[in-house]
Amino acid sequence: MPAAHPRVAHGPVDRRPVVTYYDDRLVRVTSAAVTVEGRVYPLAEITEIWHQHGTLSWRVLAGRGAIGAALVAPLVAAAAGVALAVWLDRSATITIAVIGASVLVGLAVGPVADFLFEHLDRSYARGSRQREIWLRWRGRPVQLLRTPDALRFGQIYRAVQRAMEAGRPIPPRRR
Repeated sequence: MPAAHPRVAHGPVDRRPVVTYYDDRLVRVTSAAVTVEGRVYPLAEITEIWHQHGTLSWRVLAGRGAIGAALVAPLVAAAAGVALAVWLDRSATITIAVIGASVLVGLAVGPVADFLFEHLDRSYARGSRQREIWLRWRGRPVQLLRTPDALRFGQIYRAVQRAMEAGRPIPPRRR
């Protein structure tokens, strides 16, 4: 689980506090270093950080469209049923039965809608493209992370920015 707020522990050698900005099973960002899958990049050796976005995933976009269609289809079917009942101009009993069945079809979207909206929301949180975090380490560009998960990308990128900002001395103000 990513760290929601920085955690403070003391470093073993210099007794300065080590702040953890992000921590999951593969990535850890502290005030001393960035660790990704066992590779350690000390902050003192990182001079720049940037990000890049890949191309859109049409598979993800098609999945979102399918969810939207699944949400709208029962409502369209219900509206078509009501229109059909009125257009047929049959007896009141048949018209009421067709309209009642159409309303029931429209109401069928209710229980499923929560599940579909949750899936759609997770789809947007994950994102529709690959995202990469790059840094300049010892003068060389290094790809730190590549992920399609937009939320995780943002958390890690911001954590590295905060760690780098905290490690830089603030220049004196001019009067």
